[in-house]
Amino acid sequence: MDIFLIFFVITGFALVIGGFILEGGHISGLFAPSALLIILGGTIGATGVSFPWRELAEVPRMLKVLIQDQKYDFRALMDRMKAMCIQVRQSGLLSLESQIDSEPDSLMRKGMRLIVDGTSPTYTREALELTLQVIEDRHLSRAKIFEAAGGYSPTMGIIGTVLGLVHVLGNLEDPNTLAPKIAMAFIATLYGISLANLVWLPIGNKLKEKNRLEILYKSMIIEGLLLIQEGVNTNYMEEKLSSFIAEADMLKGSGGKSSSMDSSGDSKARRSKKGK
Repeated sequence: MDIFLIFFVITGFALVIGGFILEGGHISGLFAPSALLIILGGTIGATGVSFPWRELAEVPRMLKVLIQDQKYDFRALMDRMKAMCIQVRQSGLLSLESQIDSEPDSLMRKGMRLIVDGTSPTYTREALELTLQVIEDRHLSRAKIFEAAGGYSPTMGIIGTVLGLVHVLGNLEDPNTLAPKIAMAFIATLYGISLANLVWLPIGNKLKEKNRLEILYKSMIIEGLLLIQEGVNTNYMEEKLSSFIAEADMLKGSGGKSSSMDSSGDSKARRSKKGK
């Protein structure tokens, strides 16, 4: 489980509520079920209209991926590639055939099968990179669902506030209750902005970060398989694949952020460069 994700979400809400209490507010003043219903209902409805059902059906699985702390051991992958390289140099490409069915990674299985079948390195690269592109596009489309929800949520908050003000201004019999009712109406805006910036948008960014690390891992698989197919020595392979390890360490240390490219553009640029 990704403990840091849960920790920071709880911390974010706790500090917002804590700041409100320090200003003299009471926590019960933040409780407005009708406003929450408007925000969640409107956001879910608008997001549902914006995306096909087949993508929306993947949301539960994406939430499961979100809280799982998926580990990608790049150094272990390099050792595996070097061992396969030595095996191929000693026994030939066909010696990989016995390992295909037991390989857990689907991209690795596909690449090993292409190599054993005797396909050209160019075709192998094209086939694997096309598969990787499909995976990346699918992952990013899932992240866009939460980013869209983050865009709709503040708007729904404003709608909730307007509805509350309409109700208040339509019932002015008791002026003494006017101020509390107006304050309660603005809770909807608070809900909309808070959910967008503390839940929906962070979830979208977290999914993109996880996607970027997975794409980097699978790109290393592709490059390693192509080096095996070329029959290079292990020293050359280690030099080539070490760049993936360095980038993975940078991503893990920086939270997946890049100063020059987003998660999609960076991986596409890398694959384009290696394909030349």
